[in-house]
Amino acid sequence: MCICSRLLSPLRRFSSSSPILLSIPPRRLLSCSSSTTMAVSKSHARDEGYLNIAIPKRIQLFQSIQSEQLSRLQSLPHDSIKITLPDGTVKEGKRWESSPMDIAKEIGKSVAGNALISQVNGVLWDMNRPLEDDCELKIFNFESDEGRDTFWHSSAHILGQALEMEYGCKLCIGPCTTRGEGFYYDAFYGELGLNDDHFKKIDAAALKAVAEKQPFERIEVSREQALEMFSDNNFKVEIIKDLPADKTITVYRCGPLVDLCRGPHIPNTSFVKALACLKASSAYWRGNRDRESLQRVYGISYPDKKRLQEYKQFLEEAKKYDHRLLGIKQELFFCHPLSPGSWFFLPHGTRVYNKLMQFIKDEYRRRGYEEVKSPNIYNMKLWETSGHAANYKENMFLLEIENQEFGLKPMNCPGHCLMFQHRVRSYRELPLRLADFGALHRNEASGALTGLTRVRRFQQDDAHIFCRKSQIKDEVRGVLEFIDYTYGKFGFTYELKLSTRPEKYLGVLETWDEAEKALTEALDEFGKPWKIDEGDGAFYGPKIDISVSDALKRKFQCATLQLDFQLPDRFKVEYSAEDEAKSEAPVMIHRAILGSVERMFAILLEHYKGKWPFWLSPRQAIVCPVSEKSQSYALQVRDQIHEAGYFVDVDATDRKIQKKVREAQLAQYNYILVVGEEESKTGQVSVRVRDNADHSVMSIESLLGLFKELVADFR
Repeated sequence: MCICSRLLSPLRRFSSSSPILLSIPPRRLLSCSSSTTMAVSKSHARDEGYLNIAIPKRIQLFQSIQSEQLSRLQSLPHDSIKITLPDGTVKEGKRWESSPMDIAKEIGKSVAGNALISQVNGVLWDMNRPLEDDCELKIFNFESDEGRDTFWHSSAHILGQALEMEYGCKLCIGPCTTRGEGFYYDAFYGELGLNDDHFKKIDAAALKAVAEKQPFERIEVSREQALEMFSDNNFKVEIIKDLPADKTITVYRCGPLVDLCRGPHIPNTSFVKALACLKASSAYWRGNRDRESLQRVYGISYPDKKRLQEYKQFLEEAKKYDHRLLGIKQELFFCHPLSPGSWFFLPHGTRVYNKLMQFIKDEYRRRGYEEVKSPNIYNMKLWETSGHAANYKENMFLLEIENQEFGLKPMNCPGHCLMFQHRVRSYRELPLRLADFGALHRNEASGALTGLTRVRRFQQDDAHIFCRKSQIKDEVRGVLEFIDYTYGKFGFTYELKLSTRPEKYLGVLETWDEAEKALTEALDEFGKPWKIDEGDGAFYGPKIDISVSDALKRKFQCATLQLDFQLPDRFKVEYSAEDEAKSEAPVMIHRAILGSVERMFAILLEHYKGKWPFWLSPRQAIVCPVSEKSQSYALQVRDQIHEAGYFVDVDATDRKIQKKVREAQLAQYNYILVVGEEESKTGQVSVRVRDNADHSVMSIESLLGLFKELVADFR
């Protein structure tokens, strides 16, 4: 991203550094010629003064610094170095002269033509950046996560160039999206906004930059140089001033765009063969509703036009299964303006919600978790101890009770620390796994609320494992197995990343090294592929990030697994060691499998395209009498199935049987049981499956046996 989000705020768990979205349109493709407009509809005049002063100044400073750095590089000794490729092949190169692109060209034309980014000794590296020493080199194309993220990050620069040159706006941040679907750029336009005419210009300006094959060029600058270069943009100045004193500051240029960015980037803009604006929204700078209102433009890009067309078709397909539409159609849930962000789950929606929680509760019993309940409201002294008062208070709902300040809990972890702490604990009790489905409340901005995926009131399958350092590996492996089991049942695939110590961290280096080693060993023993995400851990401990992919191949962050050394220390949580004269602090593992139950509900509804599997379905069966004569038998069948513990209804209307069956199929009943006079006499039912026109005749006993098998097969 153009400004790494973790540089905006080191306290990533307690404070979101991403801008809060406002007025987000529902999931739909907005082409650059869309008639959809931003929240403000006034025409925005191009700021010629800003463009005529700021842009030339940056380019001049960039070129001056670049010239000095190139001269310095040329003066350095260009002795031979060895470049080792993943297959063990060793290539010869020249220090400060040979680049990854040179090596790619040696390997072959097709490799060089698709090479987007490289990795040098584990560090992502521009393809045209000179190599500095003997190294191990990997080269990535668009099919890799590294290549794809870099491609979309670079596309954000192309979009930023179009925005800045067309409207003289002040650019803020422009990353690839966290869900790995394209990119966006936030910019400040004053009090005026974009309309459909501006989208056309953005599209044309972006394609112009692509056609010019602008190279992405990199320089390193001092803090003073960076402040001078971006003195006309208060947002960039603020970011520069917040960077650590020892942070290497890098600046990239493509065409007229000179941007503060840690990179790396693709070789040049021509690699982007297809680009489209998707939608627009508003945002707050740094997620603070008291700060400047920004405007965000989303985009998508690909190395060929065919993939862009396929993505547009995918968006149209996904639009049909938007959980907000299906939820209303199936009478599962709704939201009311008198309680924004807090959803009402109707009877059928509550059935699914409870089934999800019961599934996890059953697994808790098998896996040695203890379910607990903790208060919803705490005195703010608790949140001061935990650190949330300083870093998360604006996202909490606050109350005044008897002249004291209280807050609704946004997470369970501080309360679980109090539970551990309320009596003396022994090492023999560890690991202690406390699970809590308590209601959580977070004061999200009203414009940020998005269906069930961004809410104010929710529940998590939240648990905290208190364990000894020597138990970390086994506990982490147990959580990974839990995740694998659960996601396998849902039909999800998933990816694992180990996020290691960030630049700003709390605690002792040795403890971090020990924890990262335990996580590494647990991942290796787990046996699934995983990657390292260097420096992306939370400030209080390393973590494993799990992203799932649904049936539409969309990625979601649901499960979480984080080590925490700081919260036990803040609460002085201790247990007596083998040597009873000594006390030790436990390690705290934060983990969730489903994550937010509301969010998982939405993901599953879209994943299954509204067709719930039998075990989870709120409409497992419906009995359809052929005529009034068989209605009493239909009610009898319904009662038998209900008594067996399944969700069953009766269609007692006077509609024709064909209409009843069709309506049942549209309502997504898993089994449609037709009963007429013949079935009444024999004590049977004619069974139709939701998506199958065939039918078979079964006894009630056989049908219930089938239902039992279906549930057992899931487990």
